[in-house]
Amino acid sequence: MWRSTLTLLRKIVVPSLKENLQQSKTLFSTKSRPRSTVRLTLISAGIGVLVGAGYGGYTHYKINAKKRTLPQENEEYAFLKQAPKYTPQYCVINDSDTSNLSLVLFQYRTCPFCCKVRAYLDARGISYEVVEVDAVLRQAIKWSGYKKVPIVLAKVDGGYQQLLDSTAIISILETYLLDKKSQLTEIIKFYPVSQFVNDAGKNITEITNKYFIMHNSPLSNDNEKSAELEERKWRQWADTVLVHTLSPNVYRTPGEALETFKWFEQAGRWKESFPGWECALMVYVGAAAMWMIAKRLKKRHNISDDVRQSLYDAANEWTIAVNKKGKRFFGGDAPNLADITVYGVLSSIEGCMAFKDLRNNTQIAKWYDDVKNAIESRMGKVEMAHA
Repeated sequence: MWRSTLTLLRKIVVPSLKENLQQSKTLFSTKSRPRSTVRLTLISAGIGVLVGAGYGGYTHYKINAKKRTLPQENEEYAFLKQAPKYTPQYCVINDSDTSNLSLVLFQYRTCPFCCKVRAYLDARGISYEVVEVDAVLRQAIKWSGYKKVPIVLAKVDGGYQQLLDSTAIISILETYLLDKKSQLTEIIKFYPVSQFVNDAGKNITEITNKYFIMHNSPLSNDNEKSAELEERKWRQWADTVLVHTLSPNVYRTPGEALETFKWFEQAGRWKESFPGWECALMVYVGAAAMWMIAKRLKKRHNISDDVRQSLYDAANEWTIAVNKKGKRFFGGDAPNLADITVYGVLSSIEGCMAFKDLRNNTQIAKWYDDVKNAIESRMGKVEMAHA
Protein backbone atom coordinates (compact mmCIF):
# COMPACT_ATOMS: atom_id res chain seq x y z
CA MET A 1 0.00 0.00 0.00
CA TRP A 2 2.69 2.50 0.97
CA ARG A 3 4.81 1.59 -2.05
CA SER A 4 1.81 2.26 -4.32
CA THR A 5 1.19 5.55 -2.58
CA LEU A 6 4.82 6.65 -2.95
CA THR A 7 4.80 5.73 -6.62
CA LEU A 8 1.58 7.65 -7.00
CA LEU A 9 3.05 10.75 -5.37
CA ARG A 10 6.22 10.53 -7.42
CA LYS A 11 4.47 10.02 -10.76
CA ILE A 12 1.37 12.20 -10.41
CA VAL A 13 1.16 14.48 -7.39
CA VAL A 14 4.75 15.80 -7.31
CA PRO A 15 4.95 16.57 -11.06
CA SER A 16 1.56 18.25 -10.88
CA LEU A 17 2.74 20.40 -8.00
CA LYS A 18 5.79 21.48 -9.96
CA GLU A 19 3.68 22.26 -13.00
CA ASN A 20 1.17 24.28 -11.00
CA LEU A 21 3.90 26.16 -9.14
CA GLN A 22 5.55 27.15 -12.41
CA GLN A 23 2.19 28.44 -13.66
CA SER A 24 1.64 30.43 -10.47
CA LYS A 25 4.75 32.67 -10.33
CA THR A 26 2.74 35.63 -9.18
CA LEU A 27 1.22 33.81 -6.26
CA PHE A 28 4.53 32.48 -5.01
CA SER A 29 6.76 35.32 -6.17
CA THR A 30 9.87 35.85 -3.98
CA LYS A 31 9.80 39.52 -4.90
CA SER A 32 6.77 40.10 -2.75
CA ARG A 33 7.32 37.51 -0.02
CA PRO A 34 10.27 36.61 2.20
CA ARG A 35 12.07 33.36 1.31
CA SER A 36 10.97 31.71 4.55
CA THR A 37 7.34 32.53 3.79
CA VAL A 38 7.63 31.07 0.32
CA ARG A 39 9.11 27.87 1.68
CA LEU A 40 6.40 27.60 4.34
CA THR A 41 3.73 28.14 1.71
CA LEU A 42 5.15 25.41 -0.51
CA ILE A 43 5.38 22.97 2.38
CA SER A 44 1.82 23.74 3.43
CA ALA A 45 0.59 23.29 -0.14
CA GLY A 46 2.37 19.95 -0.38
CA ILE A 47 0.91 18.71 2.88
CA GLY A 48 -2.52 19.90 1.79
CA VAL A 49 -2.30 17.96 -1.46
CA LEU A 50 -1.15 14.80 0.32
CA VAL A 51 -3.93 15.02 2.87
CA GLY A 52 -6.43 15.85 0.16
CA ALA A 53 -5.26 12.91 -1.94
CA GLY A 54 -5.62 10.52 0.94
CA TYR A 55 -8.99 11.83 2.02
CA GLY A 56 -10.28 12.14 -1.55
CA GLY A 57 -9.25 8.61 -2.42
CA TYR A 58 -10.73 7.25 0.80
CA THR A 59 -14.09 8.97 0.41
CA HIS A 60 -14.32 8.13 -3.28
CA TYR A 61 -13.68 4.47 -2.50
CA LYS A 62 -16.16 4.41 0.37
CA ILE A 63 -18.88 6.10 -1.65
CA ASN A 64 -18.46 4.47 -5.05
CA ALA A 65 -16.46 1.27 -4.65
CA LYS A 66 -18.11 0.16 -1.43
CA LYS A 67 -21.58 1.19 -2.67
CA ARG A 68 -22.69 2.32 0.75
CA THR A 69 -26.36 3.06 0.85
CA LEU A 70 -28.33 5.81 2.50
CA PRO A 71 -31.31 5.29 4.78
CA GLN A 72 -34.34 4.13 2.81
CA GLU A 73 -36.30 7.32 3.25
CA ASN A 74 -33.59 9.19 1.34
CA GLU A 75 -33.56 6.62 -1.48
CA GLU A 76 -37.20 7.14 -2.39
CA TYR A 77 -38.26 9.33 -5.29
CA ALA A 78 -38.29 12.65 -3.52
CA PHE A 79 -41.01 15.13 -4.43
CA LEU A 80 -40.19 18.82 -4.05
CA LYS A 81 -42.81 21.55 -3.95
CA GLN A 82 -40.24 24.10 -5.06
CA ALA A 83 -37.27 23.75 -7.38
CA PRO A 84 -33.88 23.76 -5.62
CA LYS A 85 -31.41 26.48 -6.51
CA TYR A 86 -29.11 25.33 -9.29
CA THR A 87 -26.94 26.82 -12.01
CA PRO A 88 -27.15 25.04 -15.35
CA GLN A 89 -23.95 24.74 -17.32
CA TYR A 90 -25.77 24.42 -20.62
CA CYS A 91 -29.14 23.61 -22.12
CA VAL A 92 -30.15 21.32 -24.97
CA ILE A 93 -33.06 22.94 -26.79
CA ASN A 94 -34.99 21.00 -29.42
CA ASP A 95 -37.66 22.92 -31.29
CA SER A 96 -39.18 19.61 -32.39
CA ASP A 97 -39.58 18.31 -28.83
CA THR A 98 -43.17 17.16 -28.25
CA SER A 99 -42.55 15.33 -24.97
CA ASN A 100 -43.98 18.11 -22.76
CA LEU A 101 -41.19 17.31 -20.33
CA SER A 102 -39.20 19.90 -18.40
CA LEU A 103 -36.06 18.18 -17.15
CA VAL A 104 -32.84 19.04 -15.36
CA LEU A 105 -30.00 16.52 -15.46
CA PHE A 106 -27.48 16.62 -12.61
CA GLN A 107 -24.39 14.82 -13.83
CA TYR A 108 -20.69 14.16 -14.02
CA ARG A 109 -20.02 14.74 -17.70
CA THR A 110 -18.02 11.55 -18.26
CA CYS A 111 -19.78 9.25 -15.81
CA PRO A 112 -20.93 6.24 -17.93
CA PHE A 113 -24.33 6.21 -16.21
CA CYS A 114 -24.82 9.91 -16.86
CA CYS A 115 -23.72 9.42 -20.46
CA LYS A 116 -26.42 6.75 -20.82
CA VAL A 117 -29.13 9.17 -19.71
CA ARG A 118 -27.81 11.97 -21.90
CA ALA A 119 -27.65 9.65 -24.92
CA TYR A 120 -31.26 8.63 -24.29
CA LEU A 121 -32.53 12.21 -23.98
CA ASP A 122 -30.72 13.20 -27.16
CA ALA A 123 -31.93 10.11 -29.04
CA ARG A 124 -35.52 10.95 -28.15
CA GLY A 125 -35.11 14.61 -29.08
CA ILE A 126 -35.92 15.87 -25.58
CA SER A 127 -34.94 19.33 -24.36
CA TYR A 128 -33.22 19.53 -20.97
CA GLU A 129 -30.90 21.52 -18.77
CA VAL A 130 -27.57 20.19 -17.53
CA VAL A 131 -25.98 20.89 -14.16
CA GLU A 132 -22.37 19.73 -13.85
CA VAL A 133 -21.77 18.44 -10.33
CA ASP A 134 -18.32 18.87 -8.80
CA ALA A 135 -17.00 15.49 -7.75
CA VAL A 136 -15.29 16.89 -4.64
CA LEU A 137 -17.92 18.95 -2.81
CA ARG A 138 -21.06 17.96 -4.72
CA GLN A 139 -22.74 21.20 -3.74
CA ALA A 140 -25.06 21.06 -6.77
CA ILE A 141 -26.95 18.08 -5.29
CA LYS A 142 -26.82 19.18 -1.69
CA TRP A 143 -30.60 19.56 -1.83
CA SER A 144 -31.06 15.81 -2.47
CA GLY A 145 -30.85 12.96 0.01
CA TYR A 146 -29.59 10.82 -2.87
CA LYS A 147 -25.91 11.68 -3.26
CA LYS A 148 -25.14 9.90 -6.51
CA VAL A 149 -25.49 10.96 -10.12
CA PRO A 150 -27.28 10.98 -12.44
CA ILE A 151 -30.31 12.65 -10.93
CA VAL A 152 -33.10 13.95 -13.15
CA LEU A 153 -35.46 16.56 -11.78
CA ALA A 154 -38.74 16.73 -13.67
CA LYS A 155 -41.28 19.52 -13.39
CA VAL A 156 -44.71 18.01 -12.72
CA ASP A 157 -48.07 19.21 -11.48
CA GLY A 158 -47.61 20.77 -8.06
CA GLY A 159 -43.84 20.59 -7.92
CA TYR A 160 -40.75 18.68 -9.02
CA GLN A 161 -40.21 14.94 -9.13
CA GLN A 162 -36.77 13.46 -8.54
CA LEU A 163 -35.78 10.46 -10.66
CA LEU A 164 -32.74 8.34 -9.82
CA ASP A 165 -30.68 5.45 -11.20
CA SER A 166 -29.75 5.76 -14.88
CA THR A 167 -31.53 2.59 -15.98
CA ALA A 168 -34.71 3.44 -14.07
CA ILE A 169 -34.64 7.01 -15.41
CA ILE A 170 -34.56 5.71 -18.98
CA SER A 171 -37.31 3.14 -18.39
CA ILE A 172 -39.56 5.66 -16.63
CA LEU A 173 -39.18 8.27 -19.36
CA GLU A 174 -39.63 5.68 -22.14
CA THR A 175 -42.81 4.45 -20.46
CA TYR A 176 -44.05 8.02 -20.25
CA LEU A 177 -43.36 8.68 -23.94
CA LEU A 178 -45.38 5.60 -24.91
CA ASP A 179 -48.44 7.01 -23.15
CA LYS A 180 -48.30 10.65 -22.19
CA LYS A 181 -51.66 10.36 -20.45
CA SER A 182 -49.85 8.93 -17.44
CA GLN A 183 -48.03 11.28 -15.08
CA LEU A 184 -44.46 10.63 -14.00
CA THR A 185 -45.64 10.59 -10.40
CA GLU A 186 -47.86 7.63 -11.29
CA ILE A 187 -45.33 5.83 -13.49
CA ILE A 188 -42.68 5.70 -10.77
CA LYS A 189 -44.98 3.52 -8.69
CA PHE A 190 -44.14 0.69 -11.10
CA TYR A 191 -40.46 1.11 -10.18
CA PRO A 192 -40.36 0.92 -6.37
CA VAL A 193 -37.14 1.33 -4.42
CA SER A 194 -36.32 -1.72 -2.34
CA GLN A 195 -33.58 -2.64 0.09
CA PHE A 196 -32.14 -6.01 1.05
CA VAL A 197 -29.13 -7.53 2.75
CA ASN A 198 -26.83 -9.51 0.46
CA ASP A 199 -24.84 -12.63 1.30
CA ALA A 200 -22.00 -10.48 2.62
CA GLY A 201 -24.31 -8.79 5.10
CA LYS A 202 -24.38 -5.45 3.27
CA ASN A 203 -27.45 -3.34 2.68
CA ILE A 204 -28.20 -3.10 -1.03
CA THR A 205 -30.58 -0.61 -2.63
CA GLU A 206 -32.25 -1.66 -5.85
CA ILE A 207 -35.06 -0.41 -8.07
CA THR A 208 -37.54 -3.10 -8.99
CA ASN A 209 -38.47 -3.52 -12.68
CA LYS A 210 -35.90 -0.96 -13.79
CA TYR A 211 -35.15 -2.80 -17.04
CA PHE A 212 -38.84 -3.05 -17.97
CA ILE A 213 -40.89 -0.71 -20.13
CA MET A 214 -44.51 -0.65 -18.92
CA HIS A 215 -47.37 -0.98 -21.42
CA ASN A 216 -51.08 -0.32 -20.97
CA SER A 217 -51.83 -3.66 -22.60
CA PRO A 218 -49.77 -6.82 -23.10
CA LEU A 219 -47.74 -7.16 -26.28
CA SER A 220 -49.64 -9.44 -28.63
CA ASN A 221 -46.87 -9.85 -31.18
CA ASP A 222 -44.32 -12.57 -30.38
CA ASN A 223 -41.63 -10.70 -32.30
CA GLU A 224 -42.18 -7.62 -30.15
CA LYS A 225 -41.98 -9.70 -26.99
CA SER A 226 -38.74 -11.30 -28.13
CA ALA A 227 -37.28 -7.92 -29.10
CA GLU A 228 -38.04 -6.43 -25.69
CA LEU A 229 -36.59 -9.46 -23.93
CA GLU A 230 -33.34 -9.14 -25.89
CA GLU A 231 -33.27 -5.40 -25.32
CA ARG A 232 -33.55 -5.91 -21.56
CA LYS A 233 -30.83 -8.57 -21.63
CA TRP A 234 -28.29 -6.29 -23.30
CA ARG A 235 -29.20 -3.25 -21.24
CA GLN A 236 -28.43 -5.33 -18.16
CA TRP A 237 -25.24 -6.64 -19.78
CA ALA A 238 -24.04 -3.09 -20.32
CA ASP A 239 -24.56 -2.34 -16.61
CA THR A 240 -23.10 -5.56 -15.22
CA VAL A 241 -20.35 -6.47 -17.71
CA LEU A 242 -19.33 -3.70 -20.08
CA VAL A 243 -19.20 -0.86 -17.57
CA HIS A 244 -16.88 -2.82 -15.26
CA THR A 245 -14.22 -3.07 -17.97
CA LEU A 246 -13.87 0.72 -18.22
CA SER A 247 -12.12 1.81 -15.00
CA PRO A 248 -9.29 -0.77 -15.13
CA ASN A 249 -8.59 0.43 -18.68
CA VAL A 250 -8.78 4.21 -18.45
CA TYR A 251 -6.87 4.20 -15.13
CA ARG A 252 -4.52 1.38 -16.13
CA THR A 253 -1.33 3.35 -15.35
CA PRO A 254 -0.65 6.62 -13.49
CA GLY A 255 -0.05 8.32 -16.83
CA GLU A 256 -3.30 7.07 -18.35
CA ALA A 257 -5.21 8.02 -15.20
CA LEU A 258 -3.90 11.58 -15.37
CA GLU A 259 -4.54 11.80 -19.11
CA THR A 260 -8.09 10.55 -18.54
CA PHE A 261 -8.84 13.15 -15.87
CA LYS A 262 -7.41 15.93 -18.00
CA TRP A 263 -9.84 14.87 -20.70
CA PHE A 264 -12.63 14.82 -18.10
CA GLU A 265 -11.72 18.41 -17.23
CA GLN A 266 -11.86 19.46 -20.86
CA ALA A 267 -15.02 17.53 -21.78
CA GLY A 268 -16.83 18.66 -18.64
CA ARG A 269 -15.76 22.30 -19.04
CA TRP A 270 -14.76 22.26 -15.39
CA LYS A 271 -12.79 25.49 -15.63
CA GLU A 272 -15.98 27.28 -16.66
CA SER A 273 -17.94 25.98 -13.69
CA PHE A 274 -15.48 25.52 -10.81
CA PRO A 275 -12.59 27.51 -9.31
CA GLY A 276 -9.07 26.63 -10.42
CA TRP A 277 -8.05 25.01 -7.14
CA GLU A 278 -11.06 22.71 -7.26
CA CYS A 279 -10.34 21.72 -10.88
CA ALA A 280 -6.76 20.86 -9.92
CA LEU A 281 -8.00 18.86 -6.94
CA MET A 282 -10.45 16.91 -9.08
CA VAL A 283 -7.86 16.21 -11.79
CA TYR A 284 -4.81 15.24 -9.72
CA VAL A 285 -6.45 13.78 -6.64
CA GLY A 286 -9.08 12.10 -8.80
CA ALA A 287 -6.44 10.52 -11.03
CA ALA A 288 -4.45 9.39 -8.03
CA ALA A 289 -7.44 7.90 -6.25
CA MET A 290 -8.84 6.14 -9.28
CA TRP A 291 -5.49 4.65 -10.28
CA MET A 292 -5.42 2.86 -6.92
CA ILE A 293 -9.13 2.03 -6.85
CA ALA A 294 -9.07 0.62 -10.40
CA LYS A 295 -6.77 -2.16 -9.21
CA ARG A 296 -9.32 -3.26 -6.63
CA LEU A 297 -12.17 -2.97 -9.13
CA LYS A 298 -10.26 -5.19 -11.56
CA LYS A 299 -10.00 -7.89 -8.92
CA ARG A 300 -13.57 -7.47 -7.72
CA HIS A 301 -15.07 -7.89 -11.19
CA ASN A 302 -12.69 -10.65 -12.27
CA ILE A 303 -11.08 -8.60 -15.02
CA SER A 304 -8.05 -10.35 -16.49
CA ASP A 305 -4.57 -8.92 -16.03
CA ASP A 306 -4.68 -7.96 -19.71
CA VAL A 307 -7.37 -5.36 -19.10
CA ARG A 308 -7.38 -4.20 -22.71
CA GLN A 309 -8.29 -7.68 -23.88
CA SER A 310 -11.21 -7.74 -21.44
CA LEU A 311 -12.48 -4.52 -23.01
CA TYR A 312 -11.98 -5.94 -26.51
CA ASP A 313 -13.80 -9.14 -25.57
CA ALA A 314 -16.81 -7.19 -24.32
CA ALA A 315 -16.91 -5.07 -27.48
CA ASN A 316 -16.62 -8.18 -29.66
CA GLU A 317 -19.44 -9.86 -27.77
CA TRP A 318 -21.66 -6.89 -28.52
CA THR A 319 -20.72 -6.49 -32.19
CA ILE A 320 -21.35 -10.20 -32.81
CA ALA A 321 -24.86 -9.76 -31.38
CA VAL A 322 -25.46 -6.73 -33.60
CA ASN A 323 -24.14 -8.46 -36.72
CA LYS A 324 -26.48 -11.41 -36.16
CA LYS A 325 -29.37 -8.99 -36.61
CA GLY A 326 -28.18 -8.18 -40.13
CA LYS A 327 -29.00 -4.50 -39.63
CA ARG A 328 -27.08 -1.34 -38.83
CA PHE A 329 -28.25 -1.44 -35.23
CA PHE A 330 -29.29 -4.02 -32.68
CA GLY A 331 -32.70 -2.39 -32.85
CA GLY A 332 -32.86 -2.74 -36.63
CA ASP A 333 -32.99 0.37 -38.79
CA ALA A 334 -32.86 2.66 -35.74
CA PRO A 335 -31.10 2.37 -32.37
CA ASN A 336 -33.17 0.82 -29.61
CA LEU A 337 -32.57 1.12 -25.87
CA ALA A 338 -29.85 -1.54 -25.99
CA ASP A 339 -27.95 0.40 -28.68
CA ILE A 340 -28.39 3.66 -26.77
CA THR A 341 -27.24 2.10 -23.49
CA VAL A 342 -24.10 0.45 -24.88
CA TYR A 343 -23.25 3.58 -26.85
CA GLY A 344 -23.79 5.77 -23.78
CA VAL A 345 -21.46 3.65 -21.65
CA LEU A 346 -18.70 3.65 -24.28
CA SER A 347 -19.06 7.36 -25.01
CA SER A 348 -17.87 8.05 -21.46
CA ILE A 349 -14.31 7.06 -22.48
CA GLU A 350 -14.31 8.55 -25.98
CA GLY A 351 -11.39 10.86 -25.24
CA CYS A 352 -9.21 8.20 -23.60
CA MET A 353 -6.38 6.10 -24.98
CA ALA A 354 -8.38 2.97 -24.17
CA PHE A 355 -11.12 4.06 -26.58
CA LYS A 356 -8.62 4.69 -29.38
CA ASP A 357 -7.20 1.22 -28.83
CA LEU A 358 -10.73 -0.19 -28.81
CA ARG A 359 -11.50 1.31 -32.21
CA ASN A 360 -8.23 0.04 -33.66
CA ASN A 361 -8.48 -3.51 -32.33
CA THR A 362 -12.17 -4.38 -32.69
CA GLN A 363 -14.97 -3.96 -35.23
CA ILE A 364 -17.05 -1.67 -33.04
CA ALA A 365 -16.12 1.65 -34.70
CA LYS A 366 -18.69 1.57 -37.52
CA TRP A 367 -21.59 0.68 -35.23
CA TYR A 368 -20.48 3.30 -32.70
CA ASP A 369 -20.22 6.05 -35.33
CA ASP A 370 -23.59 5.09 -36.81
CA VAL A 371 -25.31 5.32 -33.42
CA LYS A 372 -23.57 8.61 -32.68
CA ASN A 373 -24.73 10.10 -35.98
CA ALA A 374 -28.28 8.82 -35.45
CA ILE A 375 -28.46 10.36 -31.98
CA GLU A 376 -26.91 13.68 -33.01
CA SER A 377 -29.39 13.95 -35.88
CA ARG A 378 -32.23 14.01 -33.35
CA MET A 379 -30.73 15.95 -30.46
CA GLY A 380 -31.41 19.62 -29.93
CA LYS A 381 -29.10 22.58 -30.09
CA VAL A 382 -26.62 23.08 -27.27
CA GLU A 383 -26.69 26.53 -25.72
CA MET A 384 -24.28 27.50 -22.98
CA ALA A 385 -26.06 28.98 -19.99
CA HIS A 386 -23.73 31.97 -19.71
CA ALA A 387 -24.14 32.91 -23.38
